Amino acid sequence: MIPCPFDFSLPPLISNALARLIDAGQEACVVGGVLRDALLGRPVPDWDITTSAPSDLISELFKDMKNYCLKHGTVTLVLPDTRVEITPYRAQARSVEEDLAKRDFTVNAMAWDHIRQTLIDPWEGGRDLDRHIIRATGDPDSRFREDPIRLLRGIRLATELGFEIHPRTLAAIKADAFLINRAAAERIRGELTRLLMSSHPSNGFRVMYNCGILAEVLPELCEGKGVEQDRSHHRYTVFDHAIETVDRILPVLHLRLAALLHDIAKPRVKHFERGKWRFLGHAQESADLAERIMARLRFSRTLMEKVSHLIGNHMIGYSAEWGDGAVRRLIRRAGTETIGDLIILRKADLLAHGMNSNPMGPLEDLERRVASIFRKQQAVSLRDLALNGHDVMEVLHLEPGPRVGRILDDLLEAVTDDPHLNNPGDLLSLLKKGMPSGQY
Repeated sequence: MIPCPFDFSLPPLISNALARLIDAGQEACVVGGVLRDALLGRPVPDWDITTSAPSDLISELFKDMKNYCLKHGTVTLVLPDTRVEITPYRAQARSVEEDLAKRDFTVNAMAWDHIRQTLIDPWEGGRDLDRHIIRATGDPDSRFREDPIRLLRGIRLATELGFEIHPRTLAAIKADAFLINRAAAERIRGELTRLLMSSHPSNGFRVMYNCGILAEVLPELCEGKGVEQDRSHHRYTVFDHAIETVDRILPVLHLRLAALLHDIAKPRVKHFERGKWRFLGHAQESADLAERIMARLRFSRTLMEKVSHLIGNHMIGYSAEWGDGAVRRLIRRAGTETIGDLIILRKADLLAHGMNSNPMGPLEDLERRVASIFRKQQAVSLRDLALNGHDVMEVLHLEPGPRVGRILDDLLEAVTDDPHLNNPGDLLSLLKKGMPSGQY
């Protein structure tokens, strides 16, 4: 134990939780990432406590609070503004020091003794924080074989914190990379998600590639390594362009995933034509492949559909010569809720081409025109029409069915070309004339 090296004051709910355990004759300390983040001056959203108490005693001591127990005997207290996980010492450990010896990395293998106001740091995690090092606790091979998700977690932590991975730990990650597939897909998804949401995800993906982890969890992304693109428009290979795009887009999960996977199928559709590489149909092929990858990683169906839709439509070839009808058709194809994200994705895509020219001018012009269409409340979807399906059925004496939908699509196409037609009188007139084919 060493004296407190920093001002570490516990919220009352945490000190009270520790007091309950200690008053019951048990050892209890704050442990893990909480201390790491506190030492780094980072916010602490959730808390972890390790204790000598068995899980049934923990549940009994906190039966007056909402809690649940799901894994490793951990009892999770659900509080209004935070979550507290209370875990019995792991792997038959008899003391907090033995518990810390089984933790993944030294920066997570520290504990706070609230009674003695001391930091317990037998593996010198505080020193590794000062040196900006991620180092496995004890023998790295043993730690990774105990829980293979640590292979990916070490890279994610280094990426989040801007740290280096200790050479011995890095060598073990490379040697044990094949073990990552023993981890549940949901846990791999969780680490990838946190890596994607870091400030510079590309650093992590490069380390993953060099260590062989990427080939295990996202082999499709590795296919783009070394795949050249048209040099007149692209500075980077397909792989490097993808991770550059991720760095250049907002840290929103569906945008980051779309950026990472937007060209994922390019290596599979490439062909050489007239002196340059071409990737015809890559947007839809990438959308389909992205869905399969996300399904494998157990992402939600809603997120898969959102990401796939963005990827399938990301090749916006806008120019100032477009008429307003073409802009409205783009909004229709993208969706009113999605057009903004689609432009954001395309901006990041073009910036990640790595060329010196400024590609933003046309897209900024497109943004202005889209905003103008929304401001004028011009029709870009069926719900914007001045008539609905009931009106169509009443006027044309139709029963519900696909035919009504086709008629509404025809009306929307008419007002896409001429927004002034979007009023009940003109639309009724079009219906009675039987546009566009002369009859319905």
